[in-house]
Amino acid sequence: MRFLFLAVLLSFVSCYETTRNCKDYKTGEFYSEVVINDELFTSKFKRTEGLQVEVYNNTVDSSKLRWINDCEVVFKTIKPKNMAEQKDIHLKILTTTDSSYTFEYSYVGETKKQKGIAYKIK
Repeated sequence: MRFLFLAVLLSFVSCYETTRNCKDYKTGEFYSEVVINDELFTSKFKRTEGLQVEVYNNTVDSSKLRWINDCEVVFKTIKPKNMAEQKDIHLKILTTTDSSYTFEYSYVGETKKQKGIAYKIK
């Protein structure tokens, strides 16, 4: 009986697939939130297919974009001001809704990832 219950349960779980409409978030204006060490960081940004301009703490940063696929992109800061900004950032869209997406990101080559959410403004 346990085996039958487990088989039925696994069949429901294996059919579950997360919807990701990543193309909807390749361009536009966004607002993002990331929590790091219990502190909320917010920013606004505009994105085209090849460029992202972000405003964070009244500072403007621009990055070139290289899309790996519809859900993954690599950011390269155009004019890095320090060593940390010289490192490329890999972002992966995990889930999408009609107005937001959840993402994870890290420096390219590093295993520690942070998660956040971005909301489409326009």
